[in-house]
Amino acid sequence: MNSKIENYSSPFRGLGGFLDAKVLQYNQPGFITNDPISIPHLFTKKQDIEIMGFWAATLAWGQRVTIINKCKELIALMDGAPYDFIINHEDIDLKKLLHFKHRTFNDIDTLYFIAFFRWHYENNDSLESAFIPTGPLKGEEEEPIEKYLNHFRNYFFSLPDFPHRTKKHVSSPSQKSTCKRLNMFLRWMVRKDNCGVDFGIWNHIKPSELIMPCDLHVDRVARKLNLITRKQTDWQTAIELTQRLREFDPSDPVKYDFALFAMGIEERWGADAIMPIL
Repeated sequence: MNSKIENYSSPFRGLGGFLDAKVLQYNQPGFITNDPISIPHLFTKKQDIEIMGFWAATLAWGQRVTIINKCKELIALMDGAPYDFIINHEDIDLKKLLHFKHRTFNDIDTLYFIAFFRWHYENNDSLESAFIPTGPLKGEEEEPIEKYLNHFRNYFFSLPDFPHRTKKHVSSPSQKSTCKRLNMFLRWMVRKDNCGVDFGIWNHIKPSELIMPCDLHVDRVARKLNLITRKQTDWQTAIELTQRLREFDPSDPVKYDFALFAMGIEERWGADAIMPIL
């Protein structure tokens, strides 16, 4: 399919209709085979889905085939059952993880992730509770997700003597980051549309509260479609894009992640792409 066409014929009208058509095209299981979301789809147990969904999102930079292969390597090192391994492992079992590495994510980070998951799941049935503040927070954020993400980072690094180097792998709005990986993970866990892509296994966070995962491809296509005006790409850019997409679907703005990402990576929309006539 050639995305660089000037005429766009569809029963859908306008930019929202154009994007809705793209969602229908890409929000289906055939699109996920080569995407990191295929990793949690290898499992049926809720905790396995959460653990490997979080890990796949955390490792999601670089070529997708490499990301998927590294996640499968990690699963094999945990004997094919991440939750069971994390809960029941002994110290000697951790030795085989000492050489796991993906880019700047190394064995130190791996061991801390395992320690955090064990600590959390010993007292919680789901990872969702790690995102939900139990008491009042300072300040009034405009977006509920800001509270969830800022709380999660503090909670994630609440174990004694956590490795400082690991903090770079878990972002938050307080750092002005787009939080692309965490927003993507939340999309996977929260969205409920029965299309076989996102899982929809969490209930406290609402789909309407989600913020767009703003990666290179989404950012480039969104700017081409004039959905982003902010010059830099940071947390406020992700907010701006989400607010624009809420104009098309206020209850589920992040469904357009499929459309924008696929137009960038599958249809190769670049700076020279010609805007369709809508």
